[in-house]
Amino acid sequence: MASQNIYILGIESSCDDTAAAILHNGKILSNVVATQEVHKQYGGVVPELASRAHQQNIVPVIHQAINQANIVKKDINAIAFTRGPGLMGSLLVGTSFAKSLSMGLGVPLIDVNHMQAHILAHFIEEDAFEKPEFPFIALTISGGHTQIVKVTDYFQMEVIGETTDDAVGEAFDKSAKILGLPYPGGPLIDKYAKNGNPKAFKFPKPKVPGLNFSFSGFKTAVLYFIQRETKNNPDFIKENLEDICASIQYSIVGILMDKLKKAVKETGINRIAIGGGVSANSGIRNALMEAENKYGWKCHIPKFEYTTDNAAMIAIAGHYKYLEKDFADLSITAQARYKF
Repeated sequence: MASQNIYILGIESSCDDTAAAILHNGKILSNVVATQEVHKQYGGVVPELASRAHQQNIVPVIHQAINQANIVKKDINAIAFTRGPGLMGSLLVGTSFAKSLSMGLGVPLIDVNHMQAHILAHFIEEDAFEKPEFPFIALTISGGHTQIVKVTDYFQMEVIGETTDDAVGEAFDKSAKILGLPYPGGPLIDKYAKNGNPKAFKFPKPKVPGLNFSFSGFKTAVLYFIQRETKNNPDFIKENLEDICASIQYSIVGILMDKLKKAVKETGINRIAIGGGVSANSGIRNALMEAENKYGWKCHIPKFEYTTDNAAMIAIAGHYKYLEKDFADLSITAQARYKF
């Protein structure tokens, strides 16, 4: 691989982070992310504001990624970009820019599925990180997605379970909102949960057939619980915040782990890899590490910077597509809903 000397520029713009990365023969040379702060005051991502911010950020972010990698534009062999899924306005900025740059530099264009990239992030060359062996089960968990994927090769992936309504990241963020915590609330639940009693309060587990998930009922249960308790005691949240957060996190992690156990039993595959923003959660990471000892699983947990939306994962997906000469032409369009 090294003898081929492949430099891939990855561009990610699926939601509210503008990111660019340079990958050289599977190793990351730079991974730059511009996070948009504007959405905090609205309690969630505003699509129109996100696409405007991408337009402002994309040139400086790519420029910085190239500079940090200590290369020049003509060293780049191909440009990989997020085609979808994501917010249409955000995707259009990255897609249009990638097309223009590939045309200007005369290098191939590679379209990447954002969710596949979360899984392929495990194949970035990193010291002390072991790559998963095929086949393995991937759990992709984020604000927009909750999926169990059977992975038999770099681009042979089958979704064997997914959410029928809300994603797990949304369950964390909405629960945090109910508690009056600022957006994004998921990491704050994780933070307060560390000092709380996970069994202080019990929340119902949704009964969903097969390997699918549902989180809409869980959010409603949290809402009714808080309404009921604060009616009796207006200071209930303040007095019990750590225990509430610990109980919410314990319940959500339990839902994820139950489905993973079922997936391992059904497929006979006990190699597990996680990806997506929620895989930064300490509760799910700890549960997976315990499962290694308890059930004999082999679990792969990515570095924190490869869990949230980033361009390194887009670049590694681009790298493997480049090896297959799987290129896109300039007629390609962004897709807000993009299945693998």
